[in-house]
Amino acid sequence: MPADDVDAILAQWVRQRPDLDVSPMGVIGRIARAARLLERELETVFQAHGLDGAGFDVLATLRRSGSPFVLSASALADAMMVARSSTTSRIDRLEAQGLVARVPDDSDGRGIGVSLTVAGLAVIEDAVAAHVANEARLLAALPAAARERLAADLRTLLATLE
Repeated sequence: MPADDVDAILAQWVRQRPDLDVSPMGVIGRIARAARLLERELETVFQAHGLDGAGFDVLATLRRSGSPFVLSASALADAMMVARSSTTSRIDRLEAQGLVARVPDDSDGRGIGVSLTVAGLAVIEDAVAAHVANEARLLAALPAAARERLAADLRTLLATLE
């Protein structure tokens, strides 16, 4: 396997601090670099559909919740795994675009639900298809078994971090 930029950084550390095991830097450095590169590629698709990552997340979460594509604001935040305080601004932006609407929450007469509009449903249907195709393109260099192994290893890592 050819060396990469992270290997060069590791080699520098080994020369400068041979007393340290810097191998964890190789894993974390590559995860961080991959995350930045992947985010850039994902944002390109989102922007092509008039969205950013946060907006896509809201629309995709409502869509995957199933018909009638309505969630309370707190359930939406929980399903997106984000702080509830950051959800309001996301909803505001999408509501201004006509992609979601605030509706009475049937389960709580005092609460407000967030619903996909017809326009929002059309946008997310196109965007999610393009997003999945983009993700497949980004992972195409990895054989299926390697993707499955990587997903399993990352699941284990996340479980220990969370």
